Amino acid sequence: MHPVVPYVLAAVLFGIGLYGVLVRRNLLLVLMAVELMLNAVNLILVTADVSTVGVPRSGSVFALFVIVLAAAEVGVGLALILQLYRLRQTVAVDRVDTGEAEPGGDR
Repeated sequence: MHPVVPYVLAAVLFGIGLYGVLVRRNLLLVLMAVELMLNAVNLILVTADVSTVGVPRSGSVFALFVIVLAAAEVGVGLALILQLYRLRQTVAVDRVDTGEAEPGGDR
């Protein structure tokens, strides 16, 4: 297979993930979009590792680190989303209050 195909596929996956991060209002769907972006990066790392000749194989090691990072991100992200839902009864991004005082308002 020509190495351009995985690069284009990774660019499409990253674009879909970026669209999901920018447009979605549900935190769980935003977390899934970030995971899609991380998988696109993994695809690029592995493709670059396989397609280069004469260079030490380090793309797979970096891909493994990204997978570990993604697993930790899912664990922490889901814990934060569950705690936010318990406190606010919503996981919508636009309805989450940061708790900061508004300018000119007394809280």
